[in-house]
Order: sequence, then structure tokens, then C-alpha cells
Amino acid sequence: MERCHLLIRGEMLITAPDEPPVPEGALAMQGDEIVAVGPASELAHRFDPAREIVRPAGLILPGLINAHTHAAMTLLRGLADDLPLKAWLEEHIFPAEASLTPELVALGTELACAEMIRCGTTAFVDMYLYEDTVASVVDRTGLRAWLGEGVFDFPSPAFSCGENALDETLRLMDRWEGHPRITVTVDPHTPYTCRPELLARARDIAEQTGALTVIHLAETDWEDAEVKRLYGCSPAEHLDRLGLLTDRLLAVHCVCLDREDITLLARRGVRVAHCPESNLKLGSGVAPIPELLAADVTVALGTDGAASNNDLDLMSEMDTAAKLPKGLRKDPTLISAAAALSMTTTWAARALHRQDLGVLRPGAKADIIVLDMDQAHLRPCYHPVSHVVYSARSGDVQDVVVAGRVLMENRRLLTIDEKALLRRVREALEGLSFPA
Repeated sequence: MERCHLLIRGEMLITAPDEPPVPEGALAMQGDEIVAVGPASELAHRFDPAREIVRPAGLILPGLINAHTHAAMTLLRGLADDLPLKAWLEEHIFPAEASLTPELVALGTELACAEMIRCGTTAFVDMYLYEDTVASVVDRTGLRAWLGEGVFDFPSPAFSCGENALDETLRLMDRWEGHPRITVTVDPHTPYTCRPELLARARDIAEQTGALTVIHLAETDWEDAEVKRLYGCSPAEHLDRLGLLTDRLLAVHCVCLDREDITLLARRGVRVAHCPESNLKLGSGVAPIPELLAADVTVALGTDGAASNNDLDLMSEMDTAAKLPKGLRKDPTLISAAAALSMTTTWAARALHRQDLGVLRPGAKADIIVLDMDQAHLRPCYHPVSHVVYSARSGDVQDVVVAGRVLMENRRLLTIDEKALLRRVREALEGLSFPA
């Protein structure tokens, strides 16, 4: 018999959203990769596992990928609700962030990692402050992440100017080069918080290193009007003139796009991170996802930060992403359950240029979650993909594996002391007063 370090068996297995599920399925892992997927009866005879997890009511599927968040903003959850983006950001969030330290960012990031693991997220894309600290937490807790230091024209709590933040990006690339789960990205904040010269340097760094670039783009009507006032064109056209629109750009939000913008993004191969719940809560609008998909733009799903969502729950985000266009357009065929799940698995992996993520197949990375289907709201189950999107909840996530390492087993976190973490969060915030 073949050896494997972990074998997981379940009631059903989803290899990818557009593939038929495997009843009584199983998968075998060796190291950080999947080595076999198929009927449990076949794999049980083929493999002698060092360890086995058996879930008779388990639905096994690829780990979810959060394509955009600001992890440490868990510390700002609920601080300034029910405000438009510009006022929320400039009058409340930026002032509150001035109080942040590397220690607080580490604490907020660990809190985010605990929340994301419990919600079935195995990988996330983060833009924030003190990203070296964020990387250290990710390294310790076992998640997979793409991390970028936020770049602004003005001083941030971490750096005196955007040029220094870009210097830090280069340093982070050197420090974390070759890490199996951490990838450094180039992260200019927005077209209106970065002058053209700063955006051009960000572009040059990305081109020289081959790194992905992440930027908030066309999030609000105000941004659209401001960029047109300053540069005489839309935010997307502005980035295109600067050479940033490429297939290695992850453009976040993309709410305010016209037909020409969508055509331009499609022609340049730009990937889009869709954050519907944050956009709804901030009153920014609704991204034209059906039109982007019709133009063959790759769309991934993100939660945004917990200060504007106010959670990091991709399970509920998928439900919103699928239902929102149906209600707005009065067309129930828009954004199927399979499409919504693809936004957090196969399409998200494509957005990050990773063919070895978002699917369960031999050679793919062993990033896996198991849902406990033995719940009243999950029975009966005719279509498991539909169930994941429309019926499942984050509390149904039972097991989480990243790179072959079990991070949560039977709803118990293994790499984070959750009780101690919550105590440390309370203690750290007791004497701290964020501007509200």
C-alpha cells in the first residue's frame, strides 16, 4: 500500500464547482499536496495513512480564498458604521489607524485568522499596515496569504511617505522570498491617494519582480468624478495610461464602471475582486458583475475589512454575491451557485495565477475544508454546490486543512489559542480609545 500522511473521508466531495460531486468521496495528502482523490472505498484499499479523519456527514470541498481584506481591521469592527466611504475613511478610520502599532496589528491579524479559519477560508489577500508583522502571524497560524504594504501619498502609521512604503515592499519580497504560503504584492491604495509618479514606481517594481499588483479601483461615484476632474478620464483609463492595467493587476471593488471601462479591463486581462457586502454597507453601489463575466473578466470574491463589512465570512459573502444581481435585475439566472462558489475557489485561484489552488485534484495544494452536513438547515441535499452557497453557514465548517496541515479539527482551532487570544484582545483595547 502507498503511504500518505493524511486521508480524509466524507459523505460527498466537491472537486470543483463545475464538476460532478463524488459520493462517499475521499482524498489523500502527502506533504502539502493532494496525491489522490476519488471514492473512499478505492482510496482506503490504496493508501496506508499516518492519520485519518472520517466524517460520515462531511462535505469535502476546496478551501475558500478571500480575494480582498484588511485583516487587522478586526480591531476596528463596528467603530464607525452607517457612513459613506469618504467620510468613514477620512473622518474615522484614518484617525483611528494613527493609534495602531505593530503589536496591535499582530493582534488584529491573529483575530482575523481565527475568524477566517472558522469560516472555511484557507487563503486571503491582504492590504494594510505593518505587513511584515502580518506575515509573521500568517506564518505562525498556518494560513496562505498574499500580503502588500499599503502605499499612500501621505504618511501612514507605518511609513512617512509612499516611497518608503514601496521600499518596504521590496524588503518584504526579499525577506519572505521562497515561503511556501506567503507571497508579497505591490499595493498602491487608490488612483486618488497615490500621485501618478508613485503609481508609476509601483508599476515598475511589479514589472521588475513579477509581483501581483493590488489596488482599490472605481469604488465610488466620488472617486470616478475626482479622477476625471484631476486627469480627464475614468479611474480605469487613468491606470491604463500609466501602464498598470495588466493581467497581473487585481482591481478591487470596480463598482463604478461604464461599458468602455469593462471592455478595457477585459482587453488588458485585469482580474477583479468583488466585495458586495462592504459596497452595500458603505452605500457605494453594486459592481456590474454580470457584465464583467459576460466580457470574460475573471472575478474573485472578497470580504473587505471587518470595519466595513463587518465580518470576514465568505460563506455569507457567496450568498450575497449570488442573490444581489438576481434581485436588482429581476433575473434569477444571473450568478449561479456554481459561479458564486467559483469566485472563492477556481476563479480566485486564477485571479492569483495559481492553478494549484481552488480545486481538489492530484498535484494541487492540500487546502481543504469539510462542512458538517448533519444539520437541520442542510437536509435534504440534492445539489451540494447550491447548498454551500445558499444554505451553509460558517458554523457548519468542521475541519480546515492548509498545505496539508490541519488548522481546525472538529471545530477546534489547533494553531491559535482562541480563549487566550480573545483575552489579549480585551486587555489590549481596555486602555485604548479610538476616535469615533
